[in-house]
Amino acid sequence: MKEMQKFLKKYHEEMNWEINNESYEKTRASLLNNYMLLTTEVAEVAEELRKAFNFTNSNILKGMNDNEAFDLAKENAKEDLGKEFADCLAYIVKFANYFEIDLEESFYKKMNEVRNRKNRDVSLSRK
Repeated sequence: MKEMQKFLKKYHEEMNWEINNESYEKTRASLLNNYMLLTTEVAEVAEELRKAFNFTNSNILKGMNDNEAFDLAKENAKEDLGKEFADCLAYIVKFANYFEIDLEESFYKKMNEVRNRKNRDVSLSRK
């Protein structure tokens, strides 16, 4: 993750896509614009999932087994979903870099916090 953060810091500079830091108002506007772009990318993930579910359902209606239909849909969606996840990650890393947050450290700290929660969700599924 640290390498990704370094890469994207340089990449955003090269592309002139950094968060504007000239003044509070410009920074605020830049942060809000980047947040809007992130949410647009998250919506594109939802659109890819919708396509996959529609593809699955179409194949089920044609007589294909549910699991086979969904496995085929997942394979078909993999590349486009990967692109959308990458877009989301690029914006998240941009925010982390701006606020000088080590995402790897934050990630493991948060996962440990969740693991140790007293009120975490209980699942009935067994793997």
